[in-house]
Amino acid sequence: MSQFFYVHEENPQARLISQAVNILKQGGVIVYPTDSGYALGCLIGDKNAMTQITRIRRIEHDHHFSLMCRDLSELATYARVDNQAYRLLKSCTPGPYTFIFKATKEVPKRLQSTKKKTIGIRVPQNIIALALLEELEAPLMSTSLVMPNAEYAESDPEEVRDLLEHQVDLIIHGGYLGENPTTVVDMSEGSFDIVREGAGDTSIFE
Repeated sequence: MSQFFYVHEENPQARLISQAVNILKQGGVIVYPTDSGYALGCLIGDKNAMTQITRIRRIEHDHHFSLMCRDLSELATYARVDNQAYRLLKSCTPGPYTFIFKATKEVPKRLQSTKKKTIGIRVPQNIIALALLEELEAPLMSTSLVMPNAEYAESDPEEVRDLLEHQVDLIIHGGYLGENPTTVVDMSEGSFDIVREGAGDTSIFE
């Protein structure tokens, strides 16, 4: 049975954040809050945890996963970002965006898209997510917690508990979140291609 932490939305308890990171380092799969609902996360090098996530969501292994990064310097380690893109990112991160870039060699091949060798990158605004990333000092392999046959990510942690308490190692209750998917912007070819319009303002890419 999974652990269930009530974490303050604005002042996350350091003790609980530390415990959550320890669970991740031990190979755990966690459910945690983001700008766009709840997400599943694990360490980027943990193949078994990733397999568990694909099983929960019933997705194929070529699913486009994202890396949740704490800041732009970390983002640049895993994505090939030119100067023009970097300047734009500075103006809209942290925020409710997922950016698609060509992946660097630091990204395990199993996380990259099969055809384009790209990776989704996010720098979240959610305070709990940022606290986790700061404590971990590394990105999280992440995917929105969209259950099979559902359209949006789960937003109620109590419902998540009912669904997944025997399938994940930790569920973080970080409040009841709105159903606001991120805006997805493909920058892998040097231009700005809006793949999905979501919570993030798209006018800055015009």
